[in-house]
Amino acid sequence: MPYDPMLVQPMRAELTRLGIKELTTPQAVDSFMAEQSGTAMIIVNSVCGCAAGNARPAVTLALQQATNAPDRIATVFAGQDVEATARARGYFSDFPPSSPSMVLFKDGEIVHFLPRHRIESRDAMGIAQELATVFQKHCAPARAA
Repeated sequence: MPYDPMLVQPMRAELTRLGIKELTTPQAVDSFMAEQSGTAMIIVNSVCGCAAGNARPAVTLALQQATNAPDRIATVFAGQDVEATARARGYFSDFPPSSPSMVLFKDGEIVHFLPRHRIESRDAMGIAQELATVFQKHCAPARAA
């Protein structure tokens, strides 16, 4: 059973306040993934401690520090938006379900996957550095806000 939406809202807002698009339905996931050109990142958010202490802060740090960034970034919330999360995972089904996790696509192909076991065992700064390196390699320079 999903957590109380009021309890989860601040966890959602940690990403959406950065301009990350929230995908709450399978149709929204399909629409996001329909654009195949450029880079796209999907973050599987979660209520777990490693999402709160490591994953969400790492995304914030990486986007603040990186000179390059994905063209589009979206999030699904595991355990909350169950159907949307399942649909998103269908786009990276070669990897076991993992919450939290992050996947980067370039021109519709997966170029990087960061599963829970590589999130929960590290601090936010280490994860952010990995993301920044991946962004530098695969993404275009970040647009000025």
